[in-house]
Amino acid sequence: MDKWMDNPWFIKILALLLAVLLYSSVPHTGKKITDVYVPGGQSTATITDVPVTVYYDVENLVVSGIPSTIDITLKGPKTHVQAAKASKNFEVYLDLKNAKIGKQKVKLKIRDLSDKLSATLSPDSVTVTVQEKITKEFKVEAEFNSGQIEEGYSAGQPVVEPNKVKITGAKSVIDRISYVKATIDGKGKLKESITREAPIQVLDKDLNKLNVVVEPKAVKVTIPVKSITKTVPINIVRKGTAQEGVTIQSIELDTNEATIMGQEDVLKTTENVRVEVDISKITENTTLTLPVIISNGITKVSPQTVKVTVVVNVNKQEEKTLSDIPVKIQGLSEDYQAEIIDPENQLINLLINGPTAALSSLKPDDFSVYIDLTSLSEGDHEVNIQVEGPPNVKWKPDKAKAKITISKNNA
Repeated sequence: MDKWMDNPWFIKILALLLAVLLYSSVPHTGKKITDVYVPGGQSTATITDVPVTVYYDVENLVVSGIPSTIDITLKGPKTHVQAAKASKNFEVYLDLKNAKIGKQKVKLKIRDLSDKLSATLSPDSVTVTVQEKITKEFKVEAEFNSGQIEEGYSAGQPVVEPNKVKITGAKSVIDRISYVKATIDGKGKLKESITREAPIQVLDKDLNKLNVVVEPKAVKVTIPVKSITKTVPINIVRKGTAQEGVTIQSIELDTNEATIMGQEDVLKTTENVRVEVDISKITENTTLTLPVIISNGITKVSPQTVKVTVVVNVNKQEEKTLSDIPVKIQGLSEDYQAEIIDPENQLINLLINGPTAALSSLKPDDFSVYIDLTSLSEGDHEVNIQVEGPPNVKWKPDKAKAKITISKNNA
């Protein structure tokens, strides 16, 4: 038996017998076997946001009014509807290859859809405007937020490179262009010049963005930024007169310089700022906080206030009387002579007020007491007694007027 199993012809004959046996075991009705037709169900489905393709002369024309997408309702065998919905292997399009310039209503079409399906387009037609495409050159205006400039700095005129761009679009849209701007958006404060790339915005007079093609789409904008500050000295200006017996020895500031801000031309002509100290109210060593005063055109100063230290010398006052000071006569013509009737002895007393140190050394000879008889004629007169003396003291005569008699000299 093992020898038979090793013989290939024995295996082949055995396989043939088994095949005949299996065939004979299948029952036969004598009818021909054919495919069985099972009717399929109908279905409807809506596909939304189907893109619309437009065919036209893109080199010379511009078309507006075309919807970017539409909705399609498909009807047909369920399997075909499902397949179309899943694959979307069809195209909705507008054929404007032979369209004329102007407004017109055009029917939307669909292709590459199974012939077993029907399609309803919504909308099924659109009104489009076909216009001539033109290209025009415009100057670019740079724009930035002035609030980005650091305090104490100013921005100059922005530089745009290139400063002109080519804009392509429908003639009616090109004619509406009012602004071509390159706007720099940025964060943080600026205190040095910067160069950044800025996109181009094309706007109408109402600042509505226009649908055009810009070449190039962005430009380089340079904003020059420079300092508008200057450091100047703070001058001390004394106001008023020191009180009697008070001498201002020194006035010092806690800072002697200030930083000012303003326009460049104003800064060039400004050499200092000032602090005004009213010395008439100071009677002792004092520290004051006073404002720094700036001139017109300066927008800011730092510091705004300073501390002022005033050192004074207070002199002790004393009174003293100098007695028997002679009254002299001045201004009398040689043709006349004068006699002082009052004071009888032609002497007066002076009440002197001043610093103790000054009074201690004063003598009657330090004062000149006189009456001025210039232009007086013959007769009795009453004239003022005048006194001249040292500048650091005050005085008061015990008599303010003198009575005199003027007469002619005897020949």
